[in-house]
Amino acid sequence: MVRPTSLLRRRIIGSTASVTSSSSHYHHHLRQHRRSNVTAAAADLSFPSYLLAAPTTDITRFPSSGLRVASETMPGSNTATVGVWIDAGSRYETPHNNGAAHFLEHMAFKGTSRRTQYQLEIEIENMGGHLNAYTSREQTVYFAKVFQRDVPRAMDILADILLNSRLDPVAISRERDVILREMKEVNRHEEELVLDHLHATAFQGYGLGRTILGPEMNIRGLTKEDLRTYVDTHYLAPSMVVAGAGAVDHAELCDLADKYFGGLRTELDEDMKGSDAVCNDVGVFVGSDVR
Repeated sequence: MVRPTSLLRRRIIGSTASVTSSSSHYHHHLRQHRRSNVTAAAADLSFPSYLLAAPTTDITRFPSSGLRVASETMPGSNTATVGVWIDAGSRYETPHNNGAAHFLEHMAFKGTSRRTQYQLEIEIENMGGHLNAYTSREQTVYFAKVFQRDVPRAMDILADILLNSRLDPVAISRERDVILREMKEVNRHEEELVLDHLHATAFQGYGLGRTILGPEMNIRGLTKEDLRTYVDTHYLAPSMVVAGAGAVDHAELCDLADKYFGGLRTELDEDMKGSDAVCNDVGVFVGSDVR
């Protein structure tokens, strides 16, 4: 932290025309006067307590996998929020799988290879926790709010729903109607709809121009294989940030992140890069209008 006095150092420039070698007493008096002025100014300068008490952000990147961990520890807090932020939003989708990231968000809570949907709900409820997710154009995010003692369990659950979702065909079929109803609801809100039109016209032909929910045709047609392929090609270690705030210990969070996500694929092979599941464009603004 920068000390307040270091901000007040200044160069005092004065005329030396009348100062001779016999004026040492004058220079001594000037130095004493300058010190007293700086000390008095520093005493008057203060910072708000909330600024001084603000937590630092600790960031670690694993060289072997590229996985990143970021945390802010808040002293005195008994609860924590931990989550996984993935660069796997709708801008990374193709016309073939547009809507997959959002569809996976819905399917994450329908059960895994280790937990049924009911077991998942009961486990979170018994912890007094909260589990949620959202999808944007840039990212897919899964996070949990829990007590400090339950951070390891929360990380286990997050890894489970991200990597081991059952993607049951019956549940997928049922969820199609849920997402189609959500689409109708979104289309009723002009403030949301106008942003979809804005992106579609500004980034025509690119991933950024596609909607988060995807077109109705994709919602009705995406399969279990499409969703599993999206996980395999987009949930890569370098694309993930494990983040925590509150009652979290950075070293512990790093250990948990490495345990659950450190073994993920770090890059795609050439066949995967060229598949219709991966969007390789960078999003170019083309500009136009909608009439």
